[in-house]
Amino acid sequence: MMGSTVSPQKLSTPLLAPSDDEQPLPPSSPITGDIDDPHGSSGRLETILADTSIPWARRLRLATIIEMKLLLHLAAPAVIVYMLNYVMSMSTQIFSGHLGNLELAAASLGNNGIQVFAYGLMLGMGSAVETLCGQAYGAHKYDMLGIYLQRSTILLMATGVPLAVIYAFSRPILVLLGQSPEIAKAASIFVYGLIPQIFAYAANFPTQKFLQAQSIVAPSAYISTTTLAVHLLLSWLVVYKLGLGLLGASLVLSLSGWFLVIGKFVYIVTSQKCRFTWTGFSWQAFTGLPEFLKLSTASAVMLCLETWYFQILVLIAGLLDHPQLALDALSVW
Repeated sequence: MMGSTVSPQKLSTPLLAPSDDEQPLPPSSPITGDIDDPHGSSGRLETILADTSIPWARRLRLATIIEMKLLLHLAAPAVIVYMLNYVMSMSTQIFSGHLGNLELAAASLGNNGIQVFAYGLMLGMGSAVETLCGQAYGAHKYDMLGIYLQRSTILLMATGVPLAVIYAFSRPILVLLGQSPEIAKAASIFVYGLIPQIFAYAANFPTQKFLQAQSIVAPSAYISTTTLAVHLLLSWLVVYKLGLGLLGASLVLSLSGWFLVIGKFVYIVTSQKCRFTWTGFSWQAFTGLPEFLKLSTASAVMLCLETWYFQILVLIAGLLDHPQLALDALSVW
């Protein structure tokens, strides 16, 4: 806990070498899901592959069925989460488009020209948690998963401060990049409402990777589904009934991001599946930050190169002769 002291010996213990007082949990422990249960699907898969008395064609068929079930169990909720989060962002642009062509172009430029920069950086840095948590989980050092989660959140929150400054000066930055002053002004209003979303990213991405490292993916899908429903209702209320325009639409998107964070954190704190991996807040999260930053930066570079290409495309579209039409077209695409 926050008031506990951490011995130097424990801090220097290698990650993959479990100490004497941290013996692996038994297979029947609740922390290990069906994927790790030797008597579950994974165990059946190994038994089938090792059984030479079964014809190889039948072994291949049975193993493929079991493997597909395992992948579907893990991949389907993760795909749903990413799709729902994308729909959430896309719906904000749709509501903005109902305000007019200028508003749609502004939302496209703000969402895909500015916000994608922070999204790629935060997602890349937060992905380092997945690597470290996976190693700690496999080494049965379950308490370290919570430490890595907190450590990553601290770093991403600190990274969010300069990003918030960039958001605050988005209008002169867009004009400097050659964007239309009229669209840049409207886009900056939209971007102002996305500033809280930066810090929602800082907490959401590490939390999501923390759960994925333990093969806990279904709760995130349920939380995203509920959040999307609330997001659509609030967007309709703010844009059409309250008339808050672009700023209101982007503020609702930021608020929805915090709904995701709160929902996942409540699950982590209350779920029995996380009782070994989340043991409360610890001062140990503030140690080893420089080394963690190096790993997070390396992870961010790889993912940023994949997400920023679309941002460059949007900025180039804003340089065309009819930037409103070009940006509107990219929003539909």
